[in-house]
Amino acid sequence: MDINFEHQQSAHCENGVASNLLRHRGMILSEPMVFGIGSGLFFVYLPFIKVNFAPGFSYRPMPGKIFRKLAKRLGIGVKHQRFSSPEKAKAVLDEKLKQGIPVGLQVGVYHLTYFPDEYRFHFNAHNLVVYGKEADEYLVSDPVMDYTTRLTEEELQRVRFAKGALPPKGHLYYLERLPTDYDLERAIKKGIRQTCNDMLAPVPIVGVRAMKWVAANIRKWPKTIGIKKTNHYLGQLVRMQEEIGTGGGGFRFIYAAFLQEAGTLLTNPALIQRSEEMTAIGDAWRDFALDISRIYKNRKSGSDVYEKLSDKLLSLAQREKEFFMRLKKDV
Repeated sequence: MDINFEHQQSAHCENGVASNLLRHRGMILSEPMVFGIGSGLFFVYLPFIKVNFAPGFSYRPMPGKIFRKLAKRLGIGVKHQRFSSPEKAKAVLDEKLKQGIPVGLQVGVYHLTYFPDEYRFHFNAHNLVVYGKEADEYLVSDPVMDYTTRLTEEELQRVRFAKGALPPKGHLYYLERLPTDYDLERAIKKGIRQTCNDMLAPVPIVGVRAMKWVAANIRKWPKTIGIKKTNHYLGQLVRMQEEIGTGGGGFRFIYAAFLQEAGTLLTNPALIQRSEEMTAIGDAWRDFALDISRIYKNRKSGSDVYEKLSDKLLSLAQREKEFFMRLKKDV
């Protein structure tokens, strides 16, 4: 079973899987367009949920939300399934491959044998495509890799049923139908409006308010939980930002590319201007990550390093608040 599937590398796994599955069926949408229409830009702070013994931070919606929103806004039919039985999950995957249907999977990262050791930790929201099977090996198109790879039956079952936070439970999905016609302009605007609403949400755990809460805690943590634990929490924050599906800074660059493409398609110069602004914000997120890494590696010290880090995140929160207020008016 070997489907003629074109592997395209992407910056983020869920965008890449969606774009590649659609491309396989002849519907060409760039990764930034998938990300923007699917309202992929996000920030959430969940201090009451621990991941790797640190609070939950995420720069993306829940796994699968980007593709689901994209599908709804463009009228794409996508079938999703989860399983309590690994045997049933394997049987359904094998049947779809026999039918010539490439299948998207949500998996855990820790046991992905083709990942470098430094990227393998307990994170269960990774996405990839299985497009064939030879003997007891599955053919894998992982969009964050620049080449296709393989997993044995045992290896694939292990990552499909990884334990821990957000267990994938064998989650698979595949295209059932494509729209005969769709309104791309309407979908773009809906995607932008929801992103603005998410980032400006009047709740403390989401969007710019969540960023401000984290900034306030960075200032307090050294005294309340100690330097060692604070640095561990910061390590989690920067890992989610820079290593997991591109995260904070990288997502802002993808979103800037989306706004550039959308501005051209909609003949809306304001969106092109916002693209440039978001690129600058992405650069500031990368500087923020660099500062955290220096503290984490003990290359930057002093009594005020955490205060300065807090100030930098507060500045980012204010810039994003002003940005999304302007962007909302643009559409």
